[in-house]
Amino acid sequence: MMQTWPHAPVVVLGAGPVGQTAALLLARWGVPTTVLDQRPARDRIGSKAICQQRDVLDIWESVGAGARIAAEGVTWTTARTFHRDGELFSYEISEPGRPAFPPFVNISQTRTEEILDECIGAEPLVDLRWGTRVEHVEQDGAGVLVHAGGERIRAPFLLVCGGARSEEMRALLGCRFEGRSFDDRFLICDIRADLPGWATERRFYFDPVWNPGRQVLIHPCPDSTFRIDWQVPAGYDLDEEKASGALDRRIRAIVGHRPYEIVWSSVYRFQSRCVDRMRHGRILIAGDAAHLVSPFGARGLNSGVADAENAAWKIAYVGFGHAPEELLESYHHERHAAARENLEVTTATMDFLVPPDEDRARHRVDVLTRAATDLAARAKVDSGRLAEPFWYAASPLTTPDPGRPAPARPPRGTAPAAAPGVLVPDGPVAGGGTRLRAIARSGLLLLTVDEETGPAGPAGHPVTAGLLAVAVRAGVGPVRVEPLAALDRDGVLREALGARPGEVWVIRPDAHVAAVVPILDTDGVVRAVRRAVGAEHDIGSAGAVGPAAEVPAGSG
Repeated sequence: MMQTWPHAPVVVLGAGPVGQTAALLLARWGVPTTVLDQRPARDRIGSKAICQQRDVLDIWESVGAGARIAAEGVTWTTARTFHRDGELFSYEISEPGRPAFPPFVNISQTRTEEILDECIGAEPLVDLRWGTRVEHVEQDGAGVLVHAGGERIRAPFLLVCGGARSEEMRALLGCRFEGRSFDDRFLICDIRADLPGWATERRFYFDPVWNPGRQVLIHPCPDSTFRIDWQVPAGYDLDEEKASGALDRRIRAIVGHRPYEIVWSSVYRFQSRCVDRMRHGRILIAGDAAHLVSPFGARGLNSGVADAENAAWKIAYVGFGHAPEELLESYHHERHAAARENLEVTTATMDFLVPPDEDRARHRVDVLTRAATDLAARAKVDSGRLAEPFWYAASPLTTPDPGRPAPARPPRGTAPAAAPGVLVPDGPVAGGGTRLRAIARSGLLLLTVDEETGPAGPAGHPVTAGLLAVAVRAGVGPVRVEPLAALDRDGVLREALGARPGEVWVIRPDAHVAAVVPILDTDGVVRAVRRAVGAEHDIGSAGAVGPAAEVPAGSG
């Protein structure tokens, strides 16, 4: 039976996809929320963020939305890169195990928000209030007082998901939001047209003859629509180009003489910024309110949803008393490190796309020229490393395993080997109807690697029963112990994990591997389980977590 939440509802500021996801995930843990948004209603203009990564679809599936979003979206598995008139290379995106979803699905943010709104409408634990502006917040040791819409709302925690225009909240919290803006503009057009063979591919063009000296990115979307991003000069005027017919010529250089329709168009400039702190007492900052990156690699919305999941389970565990309040500090450690890595990766991409000095401009020309025939040069072509889950290898919640050290970031399109800190590979489990990550997201999961399940079945196996008693003794909330052999009859998960007999895999409530411990080391299991929820480590003195692995410029 689900435990009753012992506090007032958590307040979530912002009803964009990050705030929606956070509220739904908190409800899944039995935590009520009040979601405040100062807009009068949902705005449904433009496609906005379109590229939803596989592991984000997994998160959304845990609240009933992932399969719907994937079914309506366009699936693509191939990334192609061109220079002028020739294709430099392409690669397929893969992942070990047997994932539930394709690597990426393209669907407009507007439609994603509609589907999440429908889930919220069916969830009694979420109270969504439009037209409610937050004027002030203050907090003490017991919680947060939110002044909004003439009302004073007392909450145990506040999650700020107000998007890029969260200047007032950042100022109230004393956050620095340092970074840079890029001078070049980018023109977005959603074009509806029939382009045979392009529906399963992302295409990136360096210096095409129809946009000389700059780049073009093309993504397929539902309903025969294609999202086209052109890099344009700083003084670009969209209205003038529409009036002169230049926009039509720009589009026809891509679609040819086929009929087309402009569904939406906009011009924007990129920023790369990050707050200095993502946790302020019982206030956590997530999504674009905390970090802004250029969209090459689709790391904005996808990383914001990962923020929401990280924050939700930690708020739930602290609020229910399963973990100390210091667990919230690990939210800053882990997600700030993820944001910094995203800034590093996307800034390297932007410096390759728009070289800031002559040396890097010459380097770009040299790399693109050689990449047509030189495999080593191709690895340096940076069109944006696609979004991927951040590894919490250096997190204070992760127990290192000398036999599985965190490897270097793998080549683009591939996933890392399973190890502590890495998102666990997924696949269906025996008996049907569920998957490994779905089981993991119900609390802490202990997977035992042992060939025998015992005549009484998995629940009666002495190792399983003993470990469950050990986990309960750790006092860390809901724990499930499962023999891997009972879940994985065909060996797919065992191979994806690289699991060895005599191990226990400790999986966090967000499906990341927290530890791999010898099955007979019961004290080690207790320490790893407690550490996974912040009860066995001084998080406050751990210092900032660095990137999980160095990512060289050009790795995308």
